[in-house]
Amino acid sequence: MGDTKDPCISICKFDDRICVGCGRSKEEIKGWKKMGKGEKREVLEAARERLKGIGKKKGKKK
Repeated sequence: MGDTKDPCISICKFDDRICVGCGRSKEEIKGWKKMGKGEKREVLEAARERLKGIGKKKGKKK
């Protein structure tokens, strides 16, 4: 099974309510300690996908 370690890397800057360091929403960060392992795994998977999107968005010139 996957790791459920807190993914915080102490960047804590937000782009549209998503942390650009760990990919979690403010609500997910706030509720992290109360989540079960299954919920944490779901959040981590969603966060990985969000970070991919943030990277693509930053690579585009406007």
